[in-house]
Amino acid sequence: MTAINRRRALSGTAAIAVGVPVLAACSDDSAASDAAGSETSEPSPEPTSDGTETQSGGGEALASAADVPVGGCLVVAGAKVVVTQPTEGDFKAFSAVCTHQGCLVETSSDGEIPCPCHASRFSLEDGSPTSGPATAALAAVEITVDGDSILRA
Repeated sequence: MTAINRRRALSGTAAIAVGVPVLAACSDDSAASDAAGSETSEPSPEPTSDGTETQSGGGEALASAADVPVGGCLVVAGAKVVVTQPTEGDFKAFSAVCTHQGCLVETSSDGEIPCPCHASRFSLEDGSPTSGPATAALAAVEITVDGDSILRA
């Protein structure tokens, strides 16, 4: 057998120390999560923005209708969703992640959805950009209104 000198051993160790995190960052975590998951295929209840779980058959509770200003929007940061009420009783929801550089938009009552990072603004009606550097619309999110509760569909 050939003896390995100290320099070669340290070089190999350094290569492994650098390579493992790089490979881990490139891997798909869903396969590991699936293997470690439970035997049933039913999804577990999702937590809501206030930390409680939803009832079976319903979507994630996003907000109370009373909390969304008419002509404005409410950001549910934990769900990364912005809920709008362009006109009384008409609720819509979009991704709260700005399409320009990924900042979260802000809650507002001034008729548009504002992004604080680079001054992009989006329509309450359809999430399309109305001004600023963003050129793509916010992605629509399906919601339902059940009484005073706004739920992810």
